Amino acid sequence: MKPAIPFVSTLLALSLGLTACGGSGDGFQWPGATGTALPYELMGKVDNAEKTEIRNGSYGSSMAPHPTRAGYFYGLSDRGPNAATEAGRTPSGIIFLTPSYTPRIGLFRLTSEGKAELVDTILLKDPKGRPITGLPNKSFGSTGETPYNLDGSVVSLDPDGDGIQGFDESGLDSEGLVALKDGTFWISDEYGPHIVHFDATGKEIERINPFAADPRNRAGRLLPAELSTRWPNRGMEGLTITPDGKTLVGIMQSNLYNPTKEVGSINLTRIVTVNIESGAVAQYLYKQDAAGLANSEIVALSATSFLVIERDTKFYGIDTGTIRKNVYKIDLSNATNVDRSNASLRTGKAELTVSAANGLLVNGKTLELVIKDAGTANNFAAGWSQLAALGIQPVTKTLAYDGIAAQKYPHDKMEGLWVIDANRLGIINDADFMIAPDGVGGVKQKYLYDGKVESNMLYVVKPIAPLF
Repeated sequence: MKPAIPFVSTLLALSLGLTACGGSGDGFQWPGATGTALPYELMGKVDNAEKTEIRNGSYGSSMAPHPTRAGYFYGLSDRGPNAATEAGRTPSGIIFLTPSYTPRIGLFRLTSEGKAELVDTILLKDPKGRPITGLPNKSFGSTGETPYNLDGSVVSLDPDGDGIQGFDESGLDSEGLVALKDGTFWISDEYGPHIVHFDATGKEIERINPFAADPRNRAGRLLPAELSTRWPNRGMEGLTITPDGKTLVGIMQSNLYNPTKEVGSINLTRIVTVNIESGAVAQYLYKQDAAGLANSEIVALSATSFLVIERDTKFYGIDTGTIRKNVYKIDLSNATNVDRSNASLRTGKAELTVSAANGLLVNGKTLELVIKDAGTANNFAAGWSQLAALGIQPVTKTLAYDGIAAQKYPHDKMEGLWVIDANRLGIINDADFMIAPDGVGGVKQKYLYDGKVESNMLYVVKPIAPLF
């Protein structure tokens, strides 16, 4: 029998385009907290002693419910099988095991047994209809990475035909996903960061990024320039849309290197909102529990309330110390819009100025430097106090789910959220194509603490308190 859902919760879920029904009576069953594995296919094996398997099926960068079909959901892959080079390689870069890999969206359905079946795959394509790759951008959104093959040679592929080998100006390290009722998708990435609109076939329609010179941006549609100072490969990890369908909301994975990488690792990340119709932008600050954590997903509950993943990259049962795999409920209502377009914030405050490249400044310092220069005592409390004294408040946050306390969450990368209803939350992980860097310029199999090979898992769990 289908569990009862309060009428108000059902209405809110439907208004958000969420699936608020389930159970065998609807032809599918929700998996439980023990989870269900997403299917995969073997892409190949690495010619090393372990014969490391590369498994195509890492659809865990983000997830989104199908907006009209109960029991169906989308999963998003990232740039493909890759690994960090060994320390000391010059120039530094990323190993691409299959440089021609095309980032993709997978459509899954839940079965009456609570299993996930892949029923369709949508390859992402550039405006000309050519499949894109996950290779880095060279001009608009360069991360400074050199793309290597596994044998140590530099990638020679030229997917966009611009004569620059190893790079793809339409390439994405796709991380955030929004599925709309018209069949189109918005995807955010870690390179630019870019937010790209794709049609139902996966072809690019439009994009929004921080680069005013990029002709692909529509007039008046730009992300704040300071977002381009993102820590390489820690760009816009999460993306959602407000229930009215008018405002995209993205969250950066980590702090910006604003103005330079000398900022290091702090506990300030940024949330950006973009009105799709007008292009109006706002920015809000998110205070992480500790420096170096990652915000890897955001999902709208209302126009101002959201769920956000905040996690580390540790494995339960393998790594030591505090391990964090948390979901927070946040609210923007009383947070301060720190975008440079908010002139009223600066009224009567000589300390506050703006920079076209770096956004709001405090006595000539970026917000990131204000936090950094206050030191690490009490988790940068002095820096946050300086901002508060100027009327700058971060979003409020309340713990909604603790994956370690509730289920000993075994994966390193909790990355996707699905709000099923007020009392059920779907969580999915990024399995990295089941590989990990071996530290010496190659890869190895990715394992969990119980000795099993990592896999993409969907869990349906109960939050600490009703979500709405």
